[in-house]
This record gives sequence, structure tokens and C-alpha cells, in this order.
Amino acid sequence: MKTQNAVPETVSSEEQLEALLSEPYPEDVEFARQLEGDVIVLGAGGKMGPTLIRRMLRATEEANADTDVYAVSRYSEDGLEEKLQSWGAKTIKADLLEEGALDSLPDCENVIYLVGMKFGSSGQEPLTWAINAYLPGRVASRYSDSRISALSTGNVYPPVSPETGGCTETDDVGPVGEYAQSCLGRERVFQHFSKANETSTCLLRLNYAVEARYGVLLDLAKRVYAEEPVPLDMGYVNVIWQGDANSICFRSLELADSPADILNLTGPKILSVRDLAERFAEEFGCEVTFQGEEKETALLNDASRCTERFGEPKVPIDEIVELVASWVEQDGTTWGKPTKFHVRDGEF
Repeated sequence: MKTQNAVPETVSSEEQLEALLSEPYPEDVEFARQLEGDVIVLGAGGKMGPTLIRRMLRATEEANADTDVYAVSRYSEDGLEEKLQSWGAKTIKADLLEEGALDSLPDCENVIYLVGMKFGSSGQEPLTWAINAYLPGRVASRYSDSRISALSTGNVYPPVSPETGGCTETDDVGPVGEYAQSCLGRERVFQHFSKANETSTCLLRLNYAVEARYGVLLDLAKRVYAEEPVPLDMGYVNVIWQGDANSICFRSLELADSPADILNLTGPKILSVRDLAERFAEEFGCEVTFQGEEKETALLNDASRCTERFGEPKVPIDEIVELVASWVEQDGTTWGKPTKFHVRDGEF
């Protein structure tokens, strides 16, 4: 490990990876020290939930803060509930769409909302809308006296030219496809109840978080390693290390306001898919081929406000590329959920 690196070049186990993703920054510890009240995470079993929860628990412990962290999920993955419990979370098994499920949850001063449906949404549009747009209204009503930080997506924006620097929080939205439309519905519902009930709310337009088991960089690395053509339909992307996204998601509670605040959550650079693929080819010592050509537009977020508020991500892209490449070469565990980042018609 290079001492100047934020992450090791090689991570050899999921335990080591999860410890890395959940290691709190000094800013997290300070925020935990100042945070009033407990935290409840709805949708704790998804891609972001477990290491975000562990980061909050570790930050709370280091801050010697009297804060409980509740983790609510259906817990369909074997062993996840027990793992969260071993880290110190208070777990609650619940399907939030079921009648009475929200009423049974404890009151909490702080809510982090991670519930959402993306993959498999094509062909299940009614369920997608129920999860992404109906449920937020019920949650906003149940926790009208709390602070809410709710995960959204950069998919609510239209594709734009890389020369624009990406969409800012004040730009017009233009969701493509029903998944993206339902995510805008989620935002609009939270915005309505934030204003109607004076509920402090922050909406995080994330696009894209990456780590070794999942994400745009893993998708690219696996294609290059297998010597499969890399599609260039979406020729440019933003990414942010999942650990940095976890940190900002936790601290975004301090941005919660009424009317709801909106924050683009991603890395500060627009990255070329072609350049990233060629970088992985260098790491693997192989050739890379491409499919198609870059279009004039791509799905891009301008993270200027996020960077100004929370600082530059602590893990730079070069270190993430090295880690992901090493993970692929080791045949490390992955979640088997391709991001389909290159899809332009919104069908996921």
C-alpha cells in the first residue's frame, strides 16, 4: 500500500472492502458528534445501505455520541440482518408497502431514505411507480417532523453535451423512460410534503457510485478483461467512490430544508468511457475493442455545489481503477447486477 493513497491498490476480501467503505472520515465523526437524535435508514439492504450504516455506527462510536441507528429492510439476502446487528445496528424487518408497516417503525429525528427500484423496472412499471413515487408520500407523512435525506438519481436529467460540464441542480429536468420518470415522481412527492408539512428534506441526485463489487467501473473492467467490446453509446460518465458517497449521504442531513434542497452527488470530473477502458487494458496487459461511437450527449451531473460544500472526494479515480482492476484479476465476489449505464432509452 502506498502511504499517499486513500485506498490500498489491492483489497483481497469482502471484509476488507466493507471495512474500507465504512471507515469514517474526520468530517463524519464531527458530524456524528453534533447530530441530534437517532437515525433510521429505510431500504438498508440495498447496494449503499450496509456500508453507509456501518460508517455511521463507527463515526458515532468515535464521537462517543448517544445515537442509535435503525436499519429497515425486507432482508431478502441471507445473513445481512445478522451482519448489521453484529456491527451495532438495530434492525427491523419490514416491507414498507405493506399496510401498517410504517406505523410500526420507531419515531426518529433523522431519516435516510434509500428505497428504490431500478433493475427489473421494465415490465414491472406499476410496481416501479408504487415504490419510487407512491411510497415516498407515505414516508414523508409518517416522518413529517423529522429531517429526511432521500436518495434520488441523475437519471432525472436529460442527456447533455460533455462541454456543458453536466446538469446543475437548477437545470430543467428531462427524464428518459419510466424508471427515470418515476424517480422524478419521487422527488416531486417529497418536495410537496416538504413544503406542505415544513419537513426539512434533502434530495440527492446520485450518479454513479462505484466500488469493487458493483458499478460502472466494474462493468467496464469485466468487459475489458474478458476481451469483449466496450459499448460507447454513453461515452462519458461521472463516478464517485462509494465510501465518499456514503460520507456525503450521512452529512447531507445538515442540508435538509423546507422547501426541499437538491444536491448532485457524484465526482467532480467528466470521464471518457474510452479512456477508462484503455486504462483497464493497461492494467490487465490486454487489448481493448469498442462497439459504436460516442454520441454527442451523455447523462452527466455537475458536482460543483457538492464539491464546494463537502470538499473533493477523498478517493481519486486512478486509485479506484487500480482497486477494481485488482479485484477483477482476483475473481473477487460481485453482485451480478450490471449497471446498464450505456442504455439511452431508459429501459432497465
